[in-house]
Amino acid sequence: MSRNKLLTSLILAALAAPSVALAEEASPFTANVGFTTDYIFRGIAQTSHNAAIQGGVDYAHSSGFYAGVWGSNVSWIADSGAIAAGTGNSTMELDTYLGFRNGFAEDFSYDVGIIRYNYLGKYTAAPGFAKADTDEIYGALGYKWFTAKYSYGLGQFLTVPAAKGTNYLELNASVPVGESGFTVAAHVGKQTFKPAAASLLTYTDYKLGVSKDISGYVLTLSYSSTNAGPAWTYPIGGNWGKGTAALSLTHSF
Repeated sequence: MSRNKLLTSLILAALAAPSVALAEEASPFTANVGFTTDYIFRGIAQTSHNAAIQGGVDYAHSSGFYAGVWGSNVSWIADSGAIAAGTGNSTMELDTYLGFRNGFAEDFSYDVGIIRYNYLGKYTAAPGFAKADTDEIYGALGYKWFTAKYSYGLGQFLTVPAAKGTNYLELNASVPVGESGFTVAAHVGKQTFKPAAASLLTYTDYKLGVSKDISGYVLTLSYSSTNAGPAWTYPIGGNWGKGTAALSLTHSF
């Protein structure tokens, strides 16, 4: 190749390289959609042990800042009797959150943020109940596959009025099984309700699960249980904290 042709080739390659890099740059936005046979939150059934369709959108900045929204159908507010008869309903949970997460040292990570659990729909809370919308702040510390997280309620907690200080402490492990695409997960958490009048609602929950990534579709089989007392047993759905197996399929894009 002549010197002029070589120079021309190098210039063209240099001009092309930035456009290639730009085309491959990952978007800060991701979305997810999923289906589960039983929507379980902190060991408690949110759909009276029925199926749910779920999904959300997340934004993540290289600095560590993130924000997102996530939603699911629910039925627990009406099924618990927390809605005054004939005043409406709420069948949709829409969570909004933002926070900051990053790593430090070797294999350590942290995550701090705030989340609001919004329950859409117009209704009047039944006597003795509050409307379900709830705000929490949280902080987590992780090491490799293990994470400890603490969440603190800023006011009422779900339908429990004047419940500031209600908190949830959890320990989680998520361990990949070599290059198989399988991940084994374990969880234990304690939901402590405030004030003392709501202490009958306090419980501990446990969860074991295994998931498999199949070309971007994550299939998860999990089993959860709690020691929740009679306060968590309702005419619709029975004991919401009983041992339950759930199968879910999620896709992110």
